Amino acid sequence: MATFPNLTIGRQMTDTLHDLRALVRGRVLLPGDDGFDEARQPWNRAVEQLVPAVVEAADAADVAAVVRFARARGLAVAAQPNGHGATTGLDGAVLLRTRHLNSVEIDPAARRARVGAGVASGVLQAAAAAHGLTGLPGSSPVVSVAGVALGGGLSWFGRRYGWVADSVTAFDIVDAEGERRRVTGDTDPGLFWALRGGGGSLAIVTALELTLHPAPHLYGGRMMWPAEHALDVMDAYRRITAIAPDDLTVWLDLLHFPGSDPLVAVDATYLGPDDAARDLLAPLDRLPRPLADGRRTMTVAELGAITAEPTEPSAGSSRAELLTELDDAVVKTLLADPIAPLMNVQLRHLGGAFARPSDSPHGPLTEPYALYLFGVPADPATAAAIAARQRALAGALPVSGRKPFTFLGPGETPADAFAPAALQRLRDLERRHDPDGTFRANYPVST
Repeated sequence: MATFPNLTIGRQMTDTLHDLRALVRGRVLLPGDDGFDEARQPWNRAVEQLVPAVVEAADAADVAAVVRFARARGLAVAAQPNGHGATTGLDGAVLLRTRHLNSVEIDPAARRARVGAGVASGVLQAAAAAHGLTGLPGSSPVVSVAGVALGGGLSWFGRRYGWVADSVTAFDIVDAEGERRRVTGDTDPGLFWALRGGGGSLAIVTALELTLHPAPHLYGGRMMWPAEHALDVMDAYRRITAIAPDDLTVWLDLLHFPGSDPLVAVDATYLGPDDAARDLLAPLDRLPRPLADGRRTMTVAELGAITAEPTEPSAGSSRAELLTELDDAVVKTLLADPIAPLMNVQLRHLGGAFARPSDSPHGPLTEPYALYLFGVPADPATAAAIAARQRALAGALPVSGRKPFTFLGPGETPADAFAPAALQRLRDLERRHDPDGTFRANYPVST
């Protein structure tokens, strides 16, 4: 038998999983194989994925073959390009890596892109930028476009264009029968609605098509000050976001990196000319001289440089909330004490197109700000301290009780993201499209 903590794979199961190798072109890894332990690990190294097999699909035909194989043997399949949003909920499922489904096709005349399920946001951005276009990227260039869209997706340009999922026009999927299909709002409106932000419980997406948006000018970057100026920076941030047009997105970060002094930063992007951006951000220029000012004209392929998030796997513990206001009391709470053991307390200005109608499971995002709390759980004691600090901050602030699906964390479920009617609709669709539970998602709608 092959074993590792909390999972034992019997000889019969091992022999059964060996049969996968004859059915797919991609690599199949089982416990004991060279490379298995590395292959099963998600991006977030704080999560342990106890899976009996990893299949690195070479193409959509491999995906279909794995689903048919698993269905016939009563196994579950979990699709994962890299595992940014990984949870322990995948334990026992065949882990299907889709990172090699990495084709990118751009139709500049139609302002449309077709990308494979493994395509990273930064790769799409580089391809679109060559034509003066953009997708809807978030802060990290290494997350998959498909994974973000399946969770709804918050973007730098969401105030202008809404959820990432709102721009998706078609999905190529493998259904629970192992059949490959194309899903649009015309061919299957219910499934199309669910895939635009309802997660991965209903099908495995192998590719998607999405609308690109014009980006002839982009100005953005990060400014950074010592934490002693946090109150002044926060006041400027509130003035800017109170009147910001939809083309301007501004985030604020309280930062405390290990071994360094605390900092406060403002990150901004503006879809327009430099002079207009500088006028809108003028309150920042009246603050004490920053330690760094990286604002400049940039291309949409360079957005990852603003927050400079890690591009290699690492451990992390996060919690997100949606704030109903950012008044003096909220500011006082956020700045009352050092953020340690957290590394980042981030405010994201929402509003704009986020608050307008969206035919997606989440619907309009009406709260004006998102709060993101992040720490690195270097050991069990630190992990516990991070969780306690996150709970304390969230409990002291005016939060709505809902949060974006892609921001769900440990112990949370889709009920924390979706309104009851939307969640019930998702569950009804799951029973129709995957009645036997072949697909395993990080946050299944059935919970």
